[in-house]
Amino acid sequence: MPKKLGIDLGTANTLVFIPKKGVIINEPSVVAVSKDENRIVAVGNEAKEMLGRSPDFIVVTRPMRDGVIADYRVTEAMLRYFIRKASGAISIFRPEVIISVPAGITSTERRAVIEAALSAGAKAAYIVKEPLLAAIGAGLAVQQPSGHLVVNIGGGTSEVAVISLSGIVTWASVRVAGDKLDRAIVEYVKHTHNVAIGDRTAEEIKMLIGAAVEGVEEQAAQFRGRDLVSGLPKTIEITTNEVVRAISEELYDILRAVKQVLGQTPPELAADILEKGMTLSGGGALLRGIDQFLSRGTGIPAMVASEPLFCVAKGTGEVLNNLDLYKRAVMTKR
Repeated sequence: MPKKLGIDLGTANTLVFIPKKGVIINEPSVVAVSKDENRIVAVGNEAKEMLGRSPDFIVVTRPMRDGVIADYRVTEAMLRYFIRKASGAISIFRPEVIISVPAGITSTERRAVIEAALSAGAKAAYIVKEPLLAAIGAGLAVQQPSGHLVVNIGGGTSEVAVISLSGIVTWASVRVAGDKLDRAIVEYVKHTHNVAIGDRTAEEIKMLIGAAVEGVEEQAAQFRGRDLVSGLPKTIEITTNEVVRAISEELYDILRAVKQVLGQTPPELAADILEKGMTLSGGGALLRGIDQFLSRGTGIPAMVASEPLFCVAKGTGEVLNNLDLYKRAVMTKR
């Protein structure tokens, strides 16, 4: 029965970290709700299986949008599910919880996250900004008076930040990340192949054969969709270079955010970054060639962190274990 939990509350996935155990839960941030009874039917993996397959009396929704709460009641229910699952069926202790939030979160959004966590069963709720958690989870020496550039590409937002002395010096956030890349693939297949595919198929295409730059190992795979002319099921073949073309505009939005942050960085920290390079984290860092893409666009070496998907979650665990050390980074505590 853990007394402390770290939660990476993402738009696409929610990860729960327990000190000394690591990431114990990694499930989609998806909830299925019965419209007739206004009741939560399923959460996480079970709910995601219903996406695109549910009858009209069940609504399958993502309560997080662009990294912040879009539906408070459903988010609270989702948090309660994850806290209970991590704590066990019978839990005597209400755990202390650290939750990741976007760098650009407003005071109202911050309050909503805290209240949702407390209502879901947390004894105390702390929130820390995602880029800092990603840097800590990636093993960067954030407490040193030296610049670190972190690019955290999640499901709803991509956040770029320069970190020094355990604080964020300058940052930028764009609502372009995994979900928007999926939608770009959906639109490309629709206009190029005249076939309709769902977001889940687009995500599968991105993960199986996707890349950020042309020239990486060319792959091809077959996927099923609905022919927009005949209305019948149809199988099409998609190649890696097609995916590169489909998502190029969205990737340039992320590159522009990196350049914006670099343009606002003090010269001494910029020199540190030029020497050390940038660190990529989040699920988007798993896209093949994304490090090459950002490096070519900025002239700064880019490195994908070890286990990029878990960086923010591991960062919450590190902060939980050293709350006094990172007390300046904790934005709110109750």
